[in-house]
Amino acid sequence: MSDESAPQHRVDRNRPTRLRALADFYPDGILGASREGVVTILNAQGAALLGVDAEDAKALPLSDVLRLLDQDGRTWLDVNRPFDAISITRGVPEQSWLNASGDEVLTTARLVREEPLGRVVGIAVGLRSGRGRARLDRERSDLVATVAHELRSPLTGVKGFVQALLNRWDKLTDDQRKLMLTTVNADADRLARLIAELLDVARIDTDRLQLYPRECSAEVLVARVVDSIEAGTARDITLEVDGALPPLFADPDKFTQVVTNLVENAVRHGQGQVSVQLSASPALTGVRLTVDDEGDGIPVELRKRVFTKFWTTGTSGGTGLGMYIVGGLSRAHGGWVTIDDAPGGGGRVMVDWPSEDQRPE
Repeated sequence: MSDESAPQHRVDRNRPTRLRALADFYPDGILGASREGVVTILNAQGAALLGVDAEDAKALPLSDVLRLLDQDGRTWLDVNRPFDAISITRGVPEQSWLNASGDEVLTTARLVREEPLGRVVGIAVGLRSGRGRARLDRERSDLVATVAHELRSPLTGVKGFVQALLNRWDKLTDDQRKLMLTTVNADADRLARLIAELLDVARIDTDRLQLYPRECSAEVLVARVVDSIEAGTARDITLEVDGALPPLFADPDKFTQVVTNLVENAVRHGQGQVSVQLSASPALTGVRLTVDDEGDGIPVELRKRVFTKFWTTGTSGGTGLGMYIVGGLSRAHGGWVTIDDAPGGGGRVMVDWPSEDQRPE
């Protein structure tokens, strides 16, 4: 057989360079090392987190590159000893470390074996900045602070009035007792409402929202909400129904919650008269609920943020969960929410709600 007919096996001398370039596109840090404890690959993100030069790190001892310490000053290698791991160990779960700059670095590792239960011939370490986790921790802290504040206010009222009733029962008139008990009852309702909102948020976040939809009348449900809220405020609330409307396909309790949140938001954050309108939806077979106020409205650049959790504005208080729940419940039924400017100034919120089962799969 001549040399020309023999199969040609070319060595791709550029493969390590291309592999390194590809690794640099990965959003997290990547570090690889051989059994001998020598660094074989380190991408740009990993080098930045470790405070080294990616090219200089190649072929250096792993202990000189992976210089991460725990709170006790121990190194990653001292704690994990990957090359001495027992045969059934496949990797190292996520751990928190500090780099030379004192920044948190989260690591995971995979042990490379030539065969199952064989000796470790290399390790692959993933590196990620701890800033994302710190942001989540701050968000959790904000959640706890918000919930604690909202719970403490009504609980303080309940505690104060109950203590006054216990200590001064014989000295209080019937009217005074009734006023205190009425206030305690209102604060208890507020607590129950907050707990229900938190549960709804959790169910929306985890797609575990339970709905029991059926055909129902939007006019009847909305009129009940308007009458109830109007009885407890000095603000003028009007309801207008445009002609005969198709029935809603909705869980009546959830639709009532949506209407309640919208009208109460208009009363709390808006000014002047609150106008509620029901009409046939121009966008789907169903009903459009429109709530207008005469306040300052919502700037265009903030309209998407309104539907995030714990978003509040002004000094009117509130948990910041109302509009998040409105958006979540509307989407769960196949509807949607739109924010616009009211014709006479102020804010306008529109909810388009279907008459048929349009729930997402």
